[in-house]
Amino acid sequence: MDPLAKPCPSQGDRSPQTFGSRPTSLGATGGEANERACGRDEAMGGGETLGSFTDMEESLEEKLKGLAFRKQTSYRKAISRSGLQHLAPIQGPLPALSNGPTKELRTTVDWSENAVNGDHLWLETNCSGDLCYLGEETCLVKIAKSAPRRKCAACKIVVHTACMEQLEKINFRCKPTFREGGSRCLRDQNILRHHWVHRRRQEGKCRQCGKSFQQKFFHSKEIVAISCSWCKQAFHNKVTCFMLHQIEEPCSLGAHAGVIVPPSWIIKVRKPQSSFKNSSRRKKRTSFKRRTSKKGTDESKWRPFMLKPLPSPLMKPVLVFVNPKSGGNQGTKVLQMFMWILNPRQVFDLSQGGPREALELYRKVPNLRILACGGDGTVGWILSALDELQMNPQPPVAVLPLGTGNDLARTLNWGGGYTDEPVSKILCHVEDGTVVQLDRWNLQVESSPTHPEEGTQKLPLNVFNNYFSLGFDAHVTLEFHESREANPEKFNSRFRNKMFYAGVSRVPCLIV
Repeated sequence: MDPLAKPCPSQGDRSPQTFGSRPTSLGATGGEANERACGRDEAMGGGETLGSFTDMEESLEEKLKGLAFRKQTSYRKAISRSGLQHLAPIQGPLPALSNGPTKELRTTVDWSENAVNGDHLWLETNCSGDLCYLGEETCLVKIAKSAPRRKCAACKIVVHTACMEQLEKINFRCKPTFREGGSRCLRDQNILRHHWVHRRRQEGKCRQCGKSFQQKFFHSKEIVAISCSWCKQAFHNKVTCFMLHQIEEPCSLGAHAGVIVPPSWIIKVRKPQSSFKNSSRRKKRTSFKRRTSKKGTDESKWRPFMLKPLPSPLMKPVLVFVNPKSGGNQGTKVLQMFMWILNPRQVFDLSQGGPREALELYRKVPNLRILACGGDGTVGWILSALDELQMNPQPPVAVLPLGTGNDLARTLNWGGGYTDEPVSKILCHVEDGTVVQLDRWNLQVESSPTHPEEGTQKLPLNVFNNYFSLGFDAHVTLEFHESREANPEKFNSRFRNKMFYAGVSRVPCLIV
């Protein structure tokens, strides 16, 4: 029996439904044939006695119940694999309202050995008008419209903080960002499937019918679209537009497939075990000393993640570094947009440890390109890290100007500042940009022979890219840097930063 075959429906179940109600609405094939089959079965029993007809009717009901149970089970399995767990019916009563989740919410990408594939990246949001992703039937906060909410940066779902535990119970995971190492099913892990998410608001047109999605002035409770978090394809929440077979279809990663790092490239490595049993077994071998020395070096260099890229001339993966402190604090917004478009594990926050570890992880990726989102200092920081690692060939570096002056970005034709351009447009420029050479200088400072006790302080960097200054203008720049480190909340706009530069540079002139 085909698990997707539709059982003979009753008269109350023959009304058309959408995906937002029950998982049985996913079955759009086999309905008419089964109705005709049931009609034939009933007609065949017309010549028998009333008792035999009653027995036959009871046996048919039992068979239909069995088919319905098999059908619900098969759909539940398909839904759990595809990320549409919220379509399944609610099991049991809802739990009591709690103050918040018992599990600590993750706000950054986890690179440790305890990383879980499909963890959401929750960020605080002020979009109080957006309804909870769980819907009215499952949401625990139905009355308080201004309850605190969290938004996932990778799949853009909004959930009440009090509903986090309920979201964990229905097992709705975020889009996968890596694969487990040591698995035997390599073929399944290399295939990336869509990550379908329900949307109550969706822009653009349906992929199937080509019609625009219904837009309402007020926040609608109706689910109007189903979209993929990877390729961004969207369909109407109707059986005629979104078919059941599309749940398990492989995803092409959309328009930016050439710059996205597929999750199959990033592998979580199991930690090598150094137990007493393994050591006792190796004592029987003749080359014990050689093997233990290699084991020791492996344990010291072990890292939870590694990359195994598949070279392709069409692939130009982009490694994104964002400095949230640059310029007018636009980095946080840019960081979230890149996590939505790309794989979150190829987007790094420079305030969480610098670029070195990320560059070491991605150093063997062919055709790698780097996008530095920050000011001139951020670009110099990344270039210096590339010099220390001596990567061969060195990946080209693009610039998204988020700083105050952005002189280097102007020189390389990236503009004088970021003006809320679409991230997709920036990624197209990075992918198709022309690679040019950049002149850089080494700076060597020596103490004066007449005053050897002065000038002993070591420079933080001995390489400069476009200019180098001493004296008064260097004093103004240092004053700005120290003030921003002490009070970052006061430097939240590019115009205010320039006004601070003007104020600091005028004070010494008045003294003199």
